[in-house]
Amino acid sequence: MTVELLQLPILLLLFFVLLFGIGFILNMLLKTTWFPIYVYMIVMIPAVIYWQYDNSTNLWGNVSGYQLADYLTAAGGFIGAYASGATIKTLRTKGYRMF
Repeated sequence: MTVELLQLPILLLLFFVLLFGIGFILNMLLKTTWFPIYVYMIVMIPAVIYWQYDNSTNLWGNVSGYQLADYLTAAGGFIGAYASGATIKTLRTKGYRMF
């Protein structure tokens, strides 16, 4: 799957905003700070790898099957999850009790 040059920034922004929004809401509801990063690293990344894993090749063949756009998308989501935790932490230190 090739991603056009125009699609890549939109994809990165979409995943950043998606994970930031979900992480921000989860942080507000669960009163945690870094929960979305843990969920992203422990649940989402292994689930995606498991669903796309091909048993006919070895591990290196599966890892090299991903393209740069796949890794950038995962990084954009991780940055969004981290930014939501940092935002909640900043709001809490500035005295917002709702967060």
